Amino acid sequence: MTTKSKQRKLRLGAGLHGASGNFAAWRHSDAPADASIQFPYYKRQTLKAESGKFDFVFVADGLYINEKSIPHFLNRFEPITLLTALGAVTSNIGLVGTLSTSYSQPFTVARQFASLDHITGGRGGWNVVTSPLEGSALNYGKKLSEHPDHEKRYKIAAEYLQVTQGLWDSWEDDAFVRDKESGVFFDPEKLHTLNHEGEYFSVKGPLNIARSRQGQPIIFQAGSSDRGRNLAAASADGVFTDHKTLEIAQEFYRDVKRRAKEAGRDPDEVLIFPGILVIVGETEEEAVRKYEKVAELVSIDSALNYLGRFFEHHDFTQYPLDEPFPELGELGKNSFQSATDKLKREAKEQGLTLRQVALRTATPRSLFTGTAATIADTIQEWFEQEGADGFIVVGGEPNGLDDFVDKVVPILQERGLFRTEYESDTLRGNLGLPIPENRYTKRKKELVPAANPTE
Repeated sequence: MTTKSKQRKLRLGAGLHGASGNFAAWRHSDAPADASIQFPYYKRQTLKAESGKFDFVFVADGLYINEKSIPHFLNRFEPITLLTALGAVTSNIGLVGTLSTSYSQPFTVARQFASLDHITGGRGGWNVVTSPLEGSALNYGKKLSEHPDHEKRYKIAAEYLQVTQGLWDSWEDDAFVRDKESGVFFDPEKLHTLNHEGEYFSVKGPLNIARSRQGQPIIFQAGSSDRGRNLAAASADGVFTDHKTLEIAQEFYRDVKRRAKEAGRDPDEVLIFPGILVIVGETEEEAVRKYEKVAELVSIDSALNYLGRFFEHHDFTQYPLDEPFPELGELGKNSFQSATDKLKREAKEQGLTLRQVALRTATPRSLFTGTAATIADTIQEWFEQEGADGFIVVGGEPNGLDDFVDKVVPILQERGLFRTEYESDTLRGNLGLPIPENRYTKRKKELVPAANPTE
């Protein structure tokens, strides 16, 4: 083990995405078909992750569906509601959910995540997304043409975060005196009004809830485009990403850390989390059989529908299946830009047909398919070779998370890579991140003249 790995600690999150595996996993014999709206299922998965000392669980979200959407997207919980309920049945594990900056208001969102953070004792986290699907506009009183383009969405998100984080600092940590005898409930000098006037938002404040035990909820960001990387480097505590090889992961890791440093931040406080689909077998052959069982649940029509989602729900049934992947021009640039760029590039470089691209996209065979030891080896390699600070673990089949906790985590613990007990009962504490000082408290300290050492 390298010196670097001794200095760093591996972080793990669990992605809770319906029945896990691919979008057809609800058909699997071991999966509850209604997993995406079954609270006992989410509770069991979260408690399993907590028993494995995971840093957090993560719930994704989206704002637009149609008849071709992924099955568990058609009928699923709103993340903050679900995470708050999970907070009541857990003690240490962090609770992270997706919420869009394009179709919500900063004041409301600041209240929601601050409330989650208080209810859970400082375990809340927000995955900041910009809603790539233009159909989302139709659900929020807008026309398709009013859906902001990629560049504008990230400009909005950057200002949105400034407002939200400013609101979270409305109250200094000791603002609430609550002196029953004198009748003083709060110190007015420690209440601060934001008075934000920007290009996209006008928000007066203050927020009507105090800072939590971890100061502010943890900020995650998932965009891998150039603008997404800049936003992550400037504002995020954690970055969700997706890479098929260690070399690509290392490039992304170095790039985001460099951008964070250039933004005046400590790169070690911006944690990189690739998502990994995990299938564990007693042997390599058993792991492959498990993968094939899930892959066989997907029809080519379903795979084409799934592929189309990344390209603004483009209809791929109009093209021949076994001819080269079609030339799509700029299609996909205004939705899942980094994903669609990657799909088009790989199809061209590898000479893939539409059928191959659709099936690979629908059911990718992960590098993290194999025995517990080989999966632990790959995780250790990516971690020690600086392709990741941690991972978002998603079961590649319905029992994947259970198998990972029971079989892979003990190996990581034996190797000294992963904790055996929680260091903290807050998400920030377990991630090893400092509590951000209230900006107004910090400003007051900076204004106090330094003591004269000669006195």
